[in-house]
Amino acid sequence: MTLKRILAVNILILLVFAGISYWSEEKEKLEITMAENTKEAPAEAAEKSTQSPADTEDIPETQNPDDGSRTSIQQEENGKDYIRWVDFKVSKFAMSEAYEYDRDTYGTDEHISWIDQLAYTAAYTGGSFDSDRTVCQYMDQLREKIRQGGKMEKLVKDLEYFSYYQEAYTAVLGGMVGEYEIEVSDEDGSKRWEKRYGLKAFSPIAKGFPYSDYDDFGASRSYGYKRNHLGHDMLGQVGTPVTAVESGYVEALGWNQYGGWRIGIRSFDKKRYYYYAHLRQGFPYQPELKEGSVVLAGDVIGYMGHTGYSTTEDVNNIDQTHLHFGMQIIFDESQKDGDNEIWIDCYQITNFLYRNQSETARNDETKEWRRIYLMKDPAAEAYERTADYSMYP
Repeated sequence: MTLKRILAVNILILLVFAGISYWSEEKEKLEITMAENTKEAPAEAAEKSTQSPADTEDIPETQNPDDGSRTSIQQEENGKDYIRWVDFKVSKFAMSEAYEYDRDTYGTDEHISWIDQLAYTAAYTGGSFDSDRTVCQYMDQLREKIRQGGKMEKLVKDLEYFSYYQEAYTAVLGGMVGEYEIEVSDEDGSKRWEKRYGLKAFSPIAKGFPYSDYDDFGASRSYGYKRNHLGHDMLGQVGTPVTAVESGYVEALGWNQYGGWRIGIRSFDKKRYYYYAHLRQGFPYQPELKEGSVVLAGDVIGYMGHTGYSTTEDVNNIDQTHLHFGMQIIFDESQKDGDNEIWIDCYQITNFLYRNQSETARNDETKEWRRIYLMKDPAAEAYERTADYSMYP
């Protein structure tokens, strides 16, 4: 081998090692940057809102829809700091696992609220619930630590972003589980009140009425202006009884050109706004309801239809009969009707709530449907029940 060839080979080897060293350093820098960005994700979620307003089915008549673009960052108002964005990705499986453990251990030293279990899991997964196996792994880990005498406060003290997910998930799910009373039937057909702890929220569709659905959150809509669908459509038959998911008070009632006949119900803690749209032509909702009426979870509030997409009231311009069901999350009142509304994908929630459907009966004289088993919700005790239901005592 000549001297020149030996020199060339040595230079080539040095270049290879230099390249390896350089890219190793660059890789390390990139990994550090990605890790920092991952850590900042929940913080960014608390600062940013990239969603459009709710499928303008959800915009009041007094608010003019724009071209669909929205400011992504909301400035602090009056020095207040609050969550500005929630990407709710909790699966039906995760909600079921957490809820059943919450319900079954209530009143024992091993009890952990379902929201804390979900927040604990999300703090490790970055809010992802795609893997059922991973969900079980972290939930089992937390439960075992509690069984061994661990205290929740200490277990999550240094767990980054637990508090963020706990606050976010409390806003979404906070009114769905707790103590309540409900009527039950004895063998002789008589009714009695029974105190319970568990799921006190109901599916928006009454028991025994078929419907179909799929995850259509974010799908394109074009009536009025191009926008994303920020609700969940549940397809069924005209007249299907629609029930209140959570106890609250009627905040909106009447006609909207996008949503047709619609009802908006606000939770008592004001964190959740439930939106029910495209209700039945001619007889959209219970006649005694008005803005300010208090309803309980499981009450029949209206009937499925296909009204909307018209400035003229009581018009069927929606092609397919369905209930548009939406959930808006509110951390500050400025988010209620503005550029930074937070509407979540509630497909997994409606699937989870299918396990608790309100049983109803039809009054042949009035043609109204009413719930069969009444409920007492402690959350509503401080509020006057203004709806005068004829079937109620």
